[in-house]
Amino acid sequence: MPDIILKTTINAPQKLVFNLARSIDLHMLSLSHTNERAIAGRTAGLVETDDTVTWRAKHLGITRELTSHIIAVRPHDFFADVQVRGAFKSFRHEHHFKTLENGDTLMEDLFSYTSPLGILGKLADVLFLEKYMTRLLEQRNTALKIAAENGSWKTLPGMNNAAL
Repeated sequence: MPDIILKTTINAPQKLVFNLARSIDLHMLSLSHTNERAIAGRTAGLVETDDTVTWRAKHLGITRELTSHIIAVRPHDFFADVQVRGAFKSFRHEHHFKTLENGDTLMEDLFSYTSPLGILGKLADVLFLEKYMTRLLEQRNTALKIAAENGSWKTLPGMNNAAL
């Protein structure tokens, strides 16, 4: 079971970063190259505890659907989601937030997943899947960082009170 841990320092208040990380609209923008779309459950705005989101996107040349369930939200420190249906055998994605001494926010992602297909899935992890998933998460975090730091988050639906 690969564990991907990413730490991103963002020059923005913790509450804003937390809310941007929960934004379905920002998520879709950050992964537009995969044509990622929320198609069922919550399809816009900020995810909350017990929400489900079904995503459709093209990954590795194949259009796939994945449904995740938001299992916990602890404003403005933590939220987590798990796959309930999709290509992985399982996954859990934890999002942690902490204000640093200089006022920046440290956002830490812990993405743990199990590939399907037993030994073939483990081979896929080693050959390409772990790197692919790491790049996707890095791309999403970079888009979040840019939106938080340059103020473009203000144009996202439902974000008018995100920093308050």
